[in-house]
Amino acid sequence: MNNSDFQNRIKEFQNMIDRCNHIVFFWWAGVSTESWVPDFRSKDWLYNQHDVQFEKYQPEYLLSHSCLYNEPKVFFEYYRQKMDCRWVKPNITHKKLAELEKVWKLSAVITQNIDWLHQKAWSKNVLEVHGTTQRVYCDKCGKQFNPDILFTFKWDIPYCDCGWMLRPDVTLYEEQLPQKAWQESVIALRNADLFIIWWTSLTVYPANTLIQYYWWNKIVIINRDSTTQDRFADILFHENLGKVFGEIKA
Repeated sequence: MNNSDFQNRIKEFQNMIDRCNHIVFFWWAGVSTESWVPDFRSKDWLYNQHDVQFEKYQPEYLLSHSCLYNEPKVFFEYYRQKMDCRWVKPNITHKKLAELEKVWKLSAVITQNIDWLHQKAWSKNVLEVHGTTQRVYCDKCGKQFNPDILFTFKWDIPYCDCGWMLRPDVTLYEEQLPQKAWQESVIALRNADLFIIWWTSLTVYPANTLIQYYWWNKIVIINRDSTTQDRFADILFHENLGKVFGEIKA
C-alpha cells in the first residue's frame, strides 16, 4: 500500500478517535519489542549460567508453573536473564495511549505484557491479564517484596524470611488468569465504543474468548500479518504500532 493510502487510513482513524470516548486498547503480544524487549520464546542471548542449559527446554516450560516448582533454579536463572525490564523505557505507543487516557478518550488498556511499561508512561487503568513482574510475594505467607529482589538475591533461589520460596506475580503457563483483571476487561469491553487490537494472532485461547464481550461497534486492527478477523475491521493497518501511533494526536 502506498503512503497516500496509509495517510487516508490515519485520517479516518483519527476521526474515529475524536468521536469516541470509551476506547479500549487490547494487545496480546509483541508490543514491547519496539522498546527492545526481546520475545521470551527466543533463547538467543542466554548465558547458560550456573550449569543451566536452556537449549534442552521449551520456552513455554521455562515460564511454567511446573518449572517454577519442580526446577526453581532453572526458572529463576531464565527469569533473571529474560524478564529484567527495570531499565526499559516506554515507546511511542505506550506514551500516546497514556495521553489518550489523560484526555478521557481511552478507558482501558488490556494487556498480556508483564513489563509495566504502560505504568511507566503514566497510564492508570491497565488491566494486566497475565500479571506483572512488578509484584513479588511469598507463596506461603503472602508477604510482599520489592521486585528487584528476584534479580539481586545472592542465592540461586530467592526465599522469604519464613523460609518459603518467593515468586513473581506473573501468570505462568498452567496457571489460571487473574479473575479481577479478566472481569474488569469484560466490563471495559462491554462499555467500549471503539476497540483497537494489536495482535500477532486472533485465534489464541483464551484471548479469542475475550473478544466476544465487545459489541463490534467500531473496530481497528493493527497487525503486521493478516488475521482471521480482518474482515470485521472498520480500519485495518498492517504497519508497525509505532508508525501508526506516531501519526495520532490526543
